[in-house]
Amino acid sequence: DDEKLKLKGEVHRLVAPRDQKYQSNFVEFRNFKIVYRRYAGLFFCLCVDANDNELAYLEAIHFFVEVLDAFFGNVCELDLVFNFYKVYSILDEVFLAGEIEETSKNVVLTRLDHLDKL
Repeated sequence: DDEKLKLKGEVHRLVAPRDQKYQSNFVEFRNFKIVYRRYAGLFFCLCVDANDNELAYLEAIHFFVEVLDAFFGNVCELDLVFNFYKVYSILDEVFLAGEIEETSKNVVLTRLDHLDKL
């Protein structure tokens, strides 16, 4: 747990102060890259291998947020906090073992609808 807190703090210190107008959405971090995107006050961050396609993961973040918007109806921070288990379900539908698994919003939303009916 201490290691997780330390890691979160490091990433936050790298990403939060960056200027969106003049700096990219990619930050080198140890032997990896942090790919992030800011939506209002929320930061969505992914840690990817240095050789991975950053733009693909930047689009994956946007896709994930689009699915969250469609599922929750204009998602906000409270939706993420109070429905974290649903957020994890959406994350599991979009990514598998750290790789982009599904790129169709309709497919993801249909699967989530089926899961909600269980």
